[in-house]
Amino acid sequence: MRRSLRSRLLGLSALVSLCSIVATTWLVVSLTAVAIGRERGQVLADDARIYDTLVGFAATHPDWDGVGPTVRALSERTGRRITVTDAGRHLLADSGGGGRAGTLPSRASATVDALAVDTTLARALDGTSAGLAADRIDPRAVGPFRLSRRERSDLDARASRVTACLRGDPSQDVEVTRAPNGRPEVELAGRAFDTGDRCGVDELLRPTRSESRALAQLNGLVNDCLGDRHAPSVQLSDDLTWVPVDVRGTPDTRAVTACVATARREQLDPYVAPPALLFATAPDRKIATFFDLSGANRMRIAGVTVTVLLTTVTVTFVAGTRMVRPLRALTGAAQRMADGDQSARVEVAGDDEFGRLAVAFNLMASRRQELEELRRALVSDVAHELRSPVSNVRGWLEAVEDGVVPADASLVSSLLEEAMLLQHIIDDLRDLSAADAGALRLHPEDVDAAAVLGQVARAHQAGAGSAGVELRVRAGKGLVLSADPMRLRQAVGNLVSNAVRHTPAGGTVTLSADQEGDDVVIRVEDTGAGISAEDLPKVFDRFWRADKSRSRQSGGSGLGLSIVRKLAEAHGGGAQVSSVVGQGSVFSLRLPARRCPGPLSPRARRSRTADG
Repeated sequence: MRRSLRSRLLGLSALVSLCSIVATTWLVVSLTAVAIGRERGQVLADDARIYDTLVGFAATHPDWDGVGPTVRALSERTGRRITVTDAGRHLLADSGGGGRAGTLPSRASATVDALAVDTTLARALDGTSAGLAADRIDPRAVGPFRLSRRERSDLDARASRVTACLRGDPSQDVEVTRAPNGRPEVELAGRAFDTGDRCGVDELLRPTRSESRALAQLNGLVNDCLGDRHAPSVQLSDDLTWVPVDVRGTPDTRAVTACVATARREQLDPYVAPPALLFATAPDRKIATFFDLSGANRMRIAGVTVTVLLTTVTVTFVAGTRMVRPLRALTGAAQRMADGDQSARVEVAGDDEFGRLAVAFNLMASRRQELEELRRALVSDVAHELRSPVSNVRGWLEAVEDGVVPADASLVSSLLEEAMLLQHIIDDLRDLSAADAGALRLHPEDVDAAAVLGQVARAHQAGAGSAGVELRVRAGKGLVLSADPMRLRQAVGNLVSNAVRHTPAGGTVTLSADQEGDDVVIRVEDTGAGISAEDLPKVFDRFWRADKSRSRQSGGSGLGLSIVRKLAEAHGGGAQVSSVVGQGSVFSLRLPARRCPGPLSPRARRSRTADG
């Protein structure tokens, strides 16, 4: 299968298809992965934005009253259905307007708690959670630290004066921001300007009454927590850093940190909304991968297309070149043969279809060369066979015309013998020509094999006796075959005359007939010199003689055995020969027996009676 042209073509098609499938699969997976990544990123960004907005609402409101407009605005902005419930799944707000919480998913998207922020969603919003304290309290939850309107107005005036003072220097980039509790902060060149007294900055940084009161409350809560843990008290600053009250006893840092977080939650709890469950769902959407014809996707598609095309062209070119090479060799050899080079051959490479085609071509070329040689030899042999008797006839006639030889009965007999030889050669050539053209006329009838052998033996008895050769007949009774009796006697007679001619004096020629299956096999066996193994395939060739001298006295016309084979094939049988040098040869005619046994025809009965 590996060497089969069909297998290689199938393999080539499979390889190209596989490359196309792999490339298409990679392209689809790549584009789908990109689209899914973008979709997931968008979903995560929407979730983070929704979560951050609701956490901001919870940090600045003591309850969830009035969250409905915020939820609906988020739903319109993100295309998501947003539902907020309390911990017991009682509906607080729903952008879909369903009014029931029973159709919600079993698992909430997130828990909205301003005092315990989800760091994953906080990080997804801006890529970092640096603005979130270690206690996970949202910085927008300020509680009692929120400034009153009067304090905010007073601080805004101070910030304006500080900003005007700082902007007097053109090289300074001044910006005013606002802290979650409403305090204005002046930033200089992107950083907070929090030290020094230039332009009255210290006055701007001084804590307000609300901040001082809230800080004192928080400090008390922290010390109460530390007292419960039998730890020394501390003093908090406005940035929530601490120092021990009594330098002789320093509390554990982890204990202070835990107490600060606990105190902050206790202080802020009345000012923030209680924890709520967030459900953010979206309708099913198909990722439009193939319709996202962005520049990157177009380049990716073009790259994959060019790669597959180049791979296909390369593989096809290489495979086609290897497949066409033997065809070119065959074409060249055929052209040389058409130009008259009979020795043109092609090199056989491999055992595939091309290899077998090369073998068949070489066999055809060899056979054609042999046939051409046989044709030339046939023309030469025919000319040779006809030249001798024609030359003899011409010579005798010229001698008679010149008065050298009298035209007596002996001369007439000699001329008649030469004419009969010419007639014999012409008849043999005509029979061979008719057999080659399929026009050999046969008149088959039931023939008794023993009778035919007996008739042939009597016809050649005189010639065999003069040559000192004994003829023997051995045939069983009842062997009937369907054949043309005249052509059958001609074929067997040719074999007998050939056997007598090549059997020395004292030898024997045996004619026999036997039944073998559905065939009758007629054999002519002699005790002559035999035929060598290399000459056996040539025995039935035209004008071939075992005697290379080509003498008619020793070799006949050279057409008898060719006629025997053609006659046997015309009867639906065949002719074979076997020989052992020094022991003799056996020529066999295998002919089909009569299909339906029955009484012999009158002619066959007469032949058997005459033979008997």
